[in-house]
Amino acid sequence: MRAWLLPEYIEDILPAEAARIERLRRAILDLFELHGYELVMPPLLEYLDSLLTGTGHDLDLQTFKLVDQLSGRTLGLRADITPQVARIDAHLLNRSGVTRLCYAGSVLHTLPNGVNRTREPLQIGAELYGHAGIESDVEIQRLMMRALELGGLNSAYLDIGHVAVFRSLVSRARVECEHEADLFRAMQAKDLPALRELTKGLARATREALTALPELYGGAEVLAQARRRLPAHDEIRRALAELQALSEALADVARIRCFDLAELRGYHYHSGVVFAAYAEGQPYAIGRGGRYDEVGRAFGRARPATGFSIDLRELAASSGEMPASDCVSAPYAPQDAQLQRRIAALRARGTAVVVELPRAQDARSERGCGRRLVRRAGKWLIEKV
Repeated sequence: MRAWLLPEYIEDILPAEAARIERLRRAILDLFELHGYELVMPPLLEYLDSLLTGTGHDLDLQTFKLVDQLSGRTLGLRADITPQVARIDAHLLNRSGVTRLCYAGSVLHTLPNGVNRTREPLQIGAELYGHAGIESDVEIQRLMMRALELGGLNSAYLDIGHVAVFRSLVSRARVECEHEADLFRAMQAKDLPALRELTKGLARATREALTALPELYGGAEVLAQARRRLPAHDEIRRALAELQALSEALADVARIRCFDLAELRGYHYHSGVVFAAYAEGQPYAIGRGGRYDEVGRAFGRARPATGFSIDLRELAASSGEMPASDCVSAPYAPQDAQLQRRIAALRARGTAVVVELPRAQDARSERGCGRRLVRRAGKWLIEKV
């Protein structure tokens, strides 16, 4: 095997892409800070039972596992940063009021989430704790759309669901765990024949409601259809009211492509609204999120929580080409005080200056600098190459 080969679906990020990603990371974290979100930096690995707490089976198969040589316990390389931030809020900060936190870092997946997708996404996100109202869901989703705009995605759209609808139906029907898992898989696949077979032994109202969910997919009119076709359970009425409120509150920043009442992504993890953001022509979601009020319980404190994450690599790839480098090349002359002052002044203003080292290939061709410092009439001036 060649020593320079990397594992499948793992790759280096080269200078042009790295510059694009880093600029986005800085801009988005600045956006979060302006909205009151504090930055946290959880570790890349921790004990597996802590890392998977509250997530059910949703992250287990995606998590790399290894044995800690110090304690003998099983460690996990994080597949998602959100559970770690929930642990920080519940156990370390232990604040009583609203807490806004944000993060940025790599996560690792055992398998890619799609064709030609990396197993090392760069995740950036924001989480809001301590508020159970729809207002915090609105804040989070508006913030996500603003972050996508920084990446040039002014035409991104949302798909929105609500796991409480399905959960209410199976809970009130007292469906056993194994049967619920089968229904969940059929619902995710929108497999109506399988759903009809699996619901044969249930009460008629429950059976009709469960088989209706895959058909409740579309624009705001779906919410009116759902009110007519689904039982008037309190949980379902609240869920539909929340979706209606989101539709109205996000009208100025987001185009909601569809409401999908069969969308159960993160079913064992989320507790309410779930959403995903897409760019035109892109098959995979660039941003995902939802409400997850129960994750902190295992850390000793269940708190209302809602948040989102964005894959920075996907966002950078969708944002188009970066403008050509505007760096300035300069000759190697460390004894020339005037030149050194000119270089320092340019760098202080944010202009990259690349010094051409002696006996090396012209730095302009390596970096692609379109300008250079030249001495004219006793002064160092910038000229185009």
